[in-house]
Amino acid sequence: MASSEQGKHVTQVQPPPVRRLWSAVFFGYLALGATLQELPGYMTSKFGDGPTIIGVAVGIAYLGTAVTRPFAGRAGDAGLARNVSVAGGAITTLAALGQLTAPSALVLIIFRLLMGIGEGALFSGCLPWVLTGIAADRRGRIAGWFGLSMWGGLALGPLAAVGVNHLGGSTATWWTIFGLPLVSSVLIASTRPQPAVSPRREIRPQGWRDIVPIGVSVPGIVLGLAAYGYGTLNALLVLYLTHDHIGGQGIGLTVFAVAFLATRAAGSPLTDQYGGIRVARVTLVVEIAGLCVLAASSSQGGALAGCVVTGIGLGVIYPSTSKITLGRTGPLQAGVSMGTMTSFWDLGIMAAGPISGAVAAHLGYREGFGVAAAVTVAALVLTVLGLHTDSPAEAPTSVPRSVPAGAQVRPRA
Repeated sequence: MASSEQGKHVTQVQPPPVRRLWSAVFFGYLALGATLQELPGYMTSKFGDGPTIIGVAVGIAYLGTAVTRPFAGRAGDAGLARNVSVAGGAITTLAALGQLTAPSALVLIIFRLLMGIGEGALFSGCLPWVLTGIAADRRGRIAGWFGLSMWGGLALGPLAAVGVNHLGGSTATWWTIFGLPLVSSVLIASTRPQPAVSPRREIRPQGWRDIVPIGVSVPGIVLGLAAYGYGTLNALLVLYLTHDHIGGQGIGLTVFAVAFLATRAAGSPLTDQYGGIRVARVTLVVEIAGLCVLAASSSQGGALAGCVVTGIGLGVIYPSTSKITLGRTGPLQAGVSMGTMTSFWDLGIMAAGPISGAVAAHLGYREGFGVAAAVTVAALVLTVLGLHTDSPAEAPTSVPRSVPAGAQVRPRA
């Protein structure tokens, strides 16, 4: 009788609406990616701002995402993922409208910060919902696949902005940016409510470890140091290829994005097959090689090859550090753990903009990429000194493991 009641209970549990959540995050980050293309020219023509103010406006959104992610993830762990994600889409929509109608650069920067807060809540609210019920040996690939919604939107957003601007001008582009996160909120609001979490968890943090759980810091720092290379490439590549007359400045970022997204899609399962630590070390070596090629290149072919290699290296660093993090924190803290870890990525990109720009201004663009390679070497060293062995939950799937007694095994959708 008890077994029949248990079976009845299991059948009533609805799997998370993964595809709908993936689409919602993609549309939200497509809007953020579109602003990266549209914002510089928009601010120059409307306010007459220079590179410094524009750089602050672009980068402050990442401050908003970095601060928001841990709290949104913690709320998701407490069973409020749906509410947090819907609010994230709504906040992003409001921020897009605010940027379109801002009377000054200062007001626009405030709305940029608000947009980052909304985007952080959207992704980090959805992720713990997606990871609900996922077995330990599949978390790396699922986190990597779902992360494609965020990075795919960021990568394709600038291309979408160019296309819409060509057809309807800057105003049409901003109204498109306004509409995309609105679609995100509608998609999430149309889902069934997230199943109640038992036991009910306290949302308000009681201490530092409620926001930065034990086991998050080292993989998070590794991710942040790797992100410095990503931020440097975004900040310097076009200027470098133009200033040094190398060529390819019109396609360099696109080549990088294609390599990055293809590697993420194909390589995420490797983290579950070989373990997060091993994959992280290999991918960091590849990133270092790509940045060194960029620093040494004197031809368009060499520079584009460097973009490809760097994209391949960065493509799997997030799934691998996700695998490490989830293996050390456990499923009950998946949202806050992943949110905090992803915040390190945002902080790495934020730091790369002004630092790489200062290095390029005083020493040269090649030296800027050289510093990025050195920072990535530091990330590799940290994986050796700070990440010694795989935890049981993070071990490669080739290692046999038994299912603990009482564990719930859910059918795959």
